[in-house]
Amino acid sequence: MQRPSDSHKGENGKVAIIGGSLHQHGAPIFSALAAEASGVDLIYLALPAIHQEVARMQSLNFQVHPFLDNELGAKDLPPLLELLATVDCAVIGPGLSRTPGALQLIQELITSARCPMILDATALQSWTLTAAKGKTVVVTPHLGELERMGIDPKKIGEAAKTSDVVIHLKAKIDQTAGTDGKVKSTKGGNAGLTVGGTGDALAGLICGLVAQGVKPAEACVMASKVIKRAGVILAHEKGFAYTTRDVIGQIPHLLDTL
Repeated sequence: MQRPSDSHKGENGKVAIIGGSLHQHGAPIFSALAAEASGVDLIYLALPAIHQEVARMQSLNFQVHPFLDNELGAKDLPPLLELLATVDCAVIGPGLSRTPGALQLIQELITSARCPMILDATALQSWTLTAAKGKTVVVTPHLGELERMGIDPKKIGEAAKTSDVVIHLKAKIDQTAGTDGKVKSTKGGNAGLTVGGTGDALAGLICGLVAQGVKPAEACVMASKVIKRAGVILAHEKGFAYTTRDVIGQIPHLLDTL
C-alpha cells in the first residue's frame, strides 16, 4: 500500500473490531491481526472481558476495549458508538453471541454507527441490509449466511444495487457485487482455507484496506486474491495443515506484490 511520506500516526487507517463471546475469542482477534497486517496505524479491539488478556498478548499494537461482561450487553452500546465515531472503518460480528438480546444490540449498533462497516458472521441477519441503509457497508456472507439474509445467490448483483451495499460472497469462487450491480469473480485458493478463522481474517483485511482509502468493492476483490494466494503458497509448504495465523503472515508480502 502506498502512503504519503509526510503522513503522521493515525492518518493511514484507524480500525475497530467488535466481536467475540464467552466461548469464541479467536474470531475477532483474527480480524484484528489481518487488519494489522494490511498496514493500518491504529487498531481498537472490543471483545468480552474474559478474553482481554489473550487479546493483549497477540499484538502490542492492539488497544483493547473489553465489554463490561463476558457477552455484549446494553451498557456496552454507548462506549462502542463513541469508539466507532473515531475510526475509519470497523468490523462487526465475528464471534458475537446469537442470543435475541445480543442480536438486538448488534442491530442497534449498525443502525447508529456512522463509520464504514464490514459486517460478518453474527451481524448477517434478515434485517442487516435494512439496518445498513444509507451507510458505507460491506457484508461478507458464505452461502448459509446469504440464505439467512434472504438473498438469492444468483441475484447478489441486484441485491447489492438495490440496498446500496457491497456483497462479498465467500465460496470456492468468491463473488463480489458492487453497489452498481456488477459482479466480479475471484478464483484460486484450495481446501486448506476451510480452516476456522479465514473468513474473520478476510473481513479484517477488507476493513484495513477500506480504512486506507481503497474503495469497498475493490478492497473485497484485493483481499480475496490475497487470502486465496496465501492458501496456495502455504499448501506447498505445509499441505493442508496451515492455520489462519499462517495465512495472515502472508498478507504484507502479498499486498506488496499483488
